[in-house]
Amino acid sequence: MYNAIEDNKRKTVIIMVLFLALIGGLGWLFSTLYGNGEPSITVGVLIGGLIYVLISYFISSKLMLAMNGAKPIEKRDNPRLYRIVENLSITNGMPMPKIYLTEDRAANAFATGRNPENAVVGATTGLLDILDDSELEGVMAHEMGHVKNYDIRVSLVAFAMVAVIGLLADIMLRMSWFGGGDDDDGGSNQILFILSIAAAILAPLVATLIQLAISRQREYLADATGALTTRYPEALASALEKISQNGSALKRQNRSTAHLFFANPLKRSTFSALFSTHPPIEERVSRLRSIATKA
Repeated sequence: MYNAIEDNKRKTVIIMVLFLALIGGLGWLFSTLYGNGEPSITVGVLIGGLIYVLISYFISSKLMLAMNGAKPIEKRDNPRLYRIVENLSITNGMPMPKIYLTEDRAANAFATGRNPENAVVGATTGLLDILDDSELEGVMAHEMGHVKNYDIRVSLVAFAMVAVIGLLADIMLRMSWFGGGDDDDGGSNQILFILSIAAAILAPLVATLIQLAISRQREYLADATGALTTRYPEALASALEKISQNGSALKRQNRSTAHLFFANPLKRSTFSALFSTHPPIEERVSRLRSIATKA
């Protein structure tokens, strides 16, 4: 498990390098098309992007909680959920995270934060209604696994990078419509328009695919971590089956924060399945029961 933690720390660096390369590429394209190749434009875009990412890194958790209507709770508000998380924290030898609850009939849970010292875990009221104690413990052990494995940090970095790339691509697309370039040079303007559209479409798509690949793998890892913590993988498998039957799609649909949830919080469609941040529940259940068989 320690190898997984170190791997996620290295993965954070790799993600930043990949995304910075995309940001730098957009900056270079922007400077070539609008600034006659002026290097200062590329540098400015990189610096601006880094500042944006840094700010997003520190405020993304608060934004995510606000966007999804999550409210903080104390032990007196929901002793059952609080004690389960408290016991898991002691078992893992981790700091007690802040606990949030979302009023929603959908069955789901989430984890966010920069590190175990600044972590947040939460659940929906719908999840608490349909799961027994052992199943709820399995789900929250999964979320604590995200914290323990530093998945939450990887997710925040990926979220911030995807956001800044989408913003830059959008600016470039708008610039292609409303200005820039020599009006007398129709050929250059046409090239500018084509390249801007390509950048606006492909850059966010590439960034999202990187995010999806990382997100799906970390769900499998968190399942395994949760099963190892509780020593009862069947409870987590049973919880996943109940969630599949009852639905995990939230009232508030936020694609940008979907990767932070236990199960896909978006309404099912062919498009959402193709770009889902979560692997199929059937595959997760199969892997958990395989762990139980080997135990």
